[in-house]
Amino acid sequence: MVSGSQPICVIIAAKNASETIDIAIRSALVEPEVGEVVVIDDGSTDTTSDVAHAADDGTGRLRVVRFEVNRGPSAARNHAISISSAPLISILDADDFFFRGRFAAMLADDDWDLVADNIAFIQQSVPGASSMQPVRFEPQARFLSLTEFVEGNISRPGVERGETGFLKPVIRRAFLDKHALRYDDGLRLGEDYELYVRALAAGARYKVIRHCGYGAIVRGNSLSGRHRTEDLRRLYEADKAILAGCRLSAEETAILREHEKHIRAKFELRHFLDAKKQKGMGGALSHALARLPALPAITRGIWSDKTARFRKSPPCGMCVICWTVRRFRRGKDDLRQFLAVILGLVPRIYPRIV
Repeated sequence: MVSGSQPICVIIAAKNASETIDIAIRSALVEPEVGEVVVIDDGSTDTTSDVAHAADDGTGRLRVVRFEVNRGPSAARNHAISISSAPLISILDADDFFFRGRFAAMLADDDWDLVADNIAFIQQSVPGASSMQPVRFEPQARFLSLTEFVEGNISRPGVERGETGFLKPVIRRAFLDKHALRYDDGLRLGEDYELYVRALAAGARYKVIRHCGYGAIVRGNSLSGRHRTEDLRRLYEADKAILAGCRLSAEETAILREHEKHIRAKFELRHFLDAKKQKGMGGALSHALARLPALPAITRGIWSDKTARFRKSPPCGMCVICWTVRRFRRGKDDLRQFLAVILGLVPRIYPRIV
């Protein structure tokens, strides 16, 4: 059992999240293990800060800081870490929430540096999502290696991803401080992935329990779904930096190189499409010919995109949930049954983890 009655600092980086930040904050403040909630308004142009302040429960645990200029999620989280003191850190996205009682199972043992639970992906259109209560599973646990974690972040045709990059672990502050680990301020995509890989390379014990405590709202306008070509470049450069700067086994080196190649291929395709949009097909072809080593990645990406509708997508947590939502929209089951079905499937969303 982790000592201390309120050992957790919940960090919420938010930009233009006025419609969702209230639920996120309240879901954190209701947890008895939470001693601090730090909200960083990262250059919002709406009323995010005002809504955040209004969610205060009067216990003195909420702190809201506003950046006048957007600095990105990494800088926002790093600032929150620097102005907080609780021994454990939990990241909460501004449009997500915690299910009640999330942390009790996560803190039951003390044999970890990072501990994560499962996530329920819920469509934005589902009413009352934050008041749902997931099916409780016995918190069976396993430890995630660097190789398994990275492998779960690589998409392969016809193979279900482990989706390890979506996990939201509680992180031990002392481990971050001991190894001088913080988020990479230059990353706006994959910042969690990069931090966790470096933590695992430094020997972190990354524990995953078969328990569901995090609710992720699936919405079309999420910031995490909008990234620039430059963000992809920075992410594969981060892989290269880890390969160059960390002591890794042969197996770890191989999987990181595969991930770097995976992200680089996405970058090359996006870069090609940017050239096509800006300069037309002639400009795109000139771009491709000037980057001959990238041609295979561009060709595969275009082929995959054009043939996607002819392929049967492998089942994944997101697809299962979308399918379930469609079923319930047709009126075949009520909301309570929906909850049982959707959250009963959570252990199978991450077959490589639980």
